Amino acid sequence: MFSYRHAFHAGNHADVLKHTTLIAIAQYLAQKDTPLSVIDTHAGAGLYRLDGDFAHTSGESLDGIARILAVDPATLAPALQAYAQAVLAFNPGSRLRTYPGSPALMLGLLRPQDRLRLFELLPQDARSLTGNMLQLQENKSVQVLTEDGFVGAKKFLPPPDRRGLLLCDPSYEIKTDYGKVVALVEDSLRRFATGCYAIWYPIIGRQEAHDLPKRLKALAAKAGKNWLHATLTVKSGKVQTLPDGQVKRPGLPASGMCIINPPFTLHAQLEAALPQMVQLLGQDKNAGFTLESTGR
Repeated sequence: MFSYRHAFHAGNHADVLKHTTLIAIAQYLAQKDTPLSVIDTHAGAGLYRLDGDFAHTSGESLDGIARILAVDPATLAPALQAYAQAVLAFNPGSRLRTYPGSPALMLGLLRPQDRLRLFELLPQDARSLTGNMLQLQENKSVQVLTEDGFVGAKKFLPPPDRRGLLLCDPSYEIKTDYGKVVALVEDSLRRFATGCYAIWYPIIGRQEAHDLPKRLKALAAKAGKNWLHATLTVKSGKVQTLPDGQVKRPGLPASGMCIINPPFTLHAQLEAALPQMVQLLGQDKNAGFTLESTGR
């Protein structure tokens, strides 16, 4: 079974892609004074200790955010610079100990007039999320809900001021998650057609994973909305059999972001950032990226 619980993979290559994209979107949307509503359907714990049991066991941040922070920030594309700065804000002295998940990163960007709605169904993670947000929120509007984000997000659409960003990045531990993502986006577009929808997904050997971006693009086209699709591959996804007969599984080799109603600036930002992600995060000759959007 494929497993993608946030704590095990904090700061890995998939987070670099997801959070670079998410920050670029939020920064664009925050340029207007009108309040913005942000919904995270699968928020996790919000903050992760990279020397904690989960992240330390996997060590995936060493091949992710640690590689980004190891280079001169002046050489990074603007979107990657913004991402690196956002992570360093949670690490005094620039020593990487803590990785901010999507809730913490969004909270750092939102203004007092904005709203952040966080869904987390796992009780343990929801308790950690609540504590982390209380520690960080200051005078900002944050609500943590121990509910199924696939269902609960609907009650916040459309947002009062008709400006919103919804992030959906479930674990995809079970195949039905793919269908639930499509159903959520379809329903959300009916409720709030002008919202920005950011969907992260793993690129693995499942037909459902292969079909998901196609289905999301079809929903966008049907609704007459623009879309952007970016993928980042860092290594081969093939299972290897070692000389001693042991089977070596590669872990997650690639992931993608599909955005409906993306900011018009996002394509150019990722066009500059993705080649650097490949250069810095690539682990073998299979490393690469794709980037496509409506009208390109």
